[in-house]
Amino acid sequence: MAGADPGARIGELLDRLGREAGPRARETADELVRSVVEFYGEGLARTVRLLRAAPAGTDPLSVLTADELVGDLLILHDLHPEDTPTRVGRALDKVRPYLGSHAGDVEVAGLDMDAAEGLTLRLRLRGSCDGCPSSTQTVRWTIEEAVARLAPEIAHIEVEGVAEPAPAEPPLLQIQPRPPDDTLPAAPGPPPIDASAEPPRWHTLSAPVLPAHDRTTRVADVDGNELLLVRLPGNLYAYRDRCPGCGADLRTAPIDGEFLSCAACAARFDVRHAGRGEHGHLEPLPLLEEDGAVRVALPELLGAGS
Repeated sequence: MAGADPGARIGELLDRLGREAGPRARETADELVRSVVEFYGEGLARTVRLLRAAPAGTDPLSVLTADELVGDLLILHDLHPEDTPTRVGRALDKVRPYLGSHAGDVEVAGLDMDAAEGLTLRLRLRGSCDGCPSSTQTVRWTIEEAVARLAPEIAHIEVEGVAEPAPAEPPLLQIQPRPPDDTLPAAPGPPPIDASAEPPRWHTLSAPVLPAHDRTTRVADVDGNELLLVRLPGNLYAYRDRCPGCGADLRTAPIDGEFLSCAACAARFDVRHAGRGEHGHLEPLPLLEEDGAVRVALPELLGAGS
């Protein structure tokens, strides 16, 4: 179709669809075309703005690939300068500080180009999720979100979790939405997560709702959900604002080192290690800090039991 007018060809196809499938199908197709044109139009507009604002001597490709939308377009047309493994590696580097409090570390176990589900990334967690099903799932969600933003061509992610064994303990455990009954903690904690639940909704938080200093907390209201944000040296953490022991909110909970104490019942929780406590477990939420922005996810489980 070299030399043909793409606009005219699109119009011909839309007219044919209207004749063969009816007016409703034509309306849907018109809306689809408008959406695609807007998508590419925004990509072109961003490209122009980014290049115009780039300092002299800056590599144009580095400027364009730093933008999520433009980067996605480059990936879509096989124009991105970084291959899939490189971008997956950058995504995992972004989540490693978060994983340190939940699962230790993550490594790539394989990239399957021929999987039935499509391009499949296999990852292996090193460490432990502290026996908390919520912590296990938040780790999975955080990894999936980070990879989706930098390597959207990945169709499916498999995460194998490994718990460090102790002498005379059961063999290594794979990550799963709910651990076997004999691995459940005796203390009360957040409800198990349904693996079939819808993916969480991610929200960007601005500076006014974030803790400004180390060892301080803030409570943010996101879609009617109250989130407890705790900043420790080097990291920011998000939890549901509710003590699992007595049900009280934690907005006035004092911080002693890396432990948060409920002002109502004095229960202590290890902020840096997924909120684990002697008599319960805080409900951790997926959180990503990248390029000065903070993004937090609200799973459907949030608010359960309140």
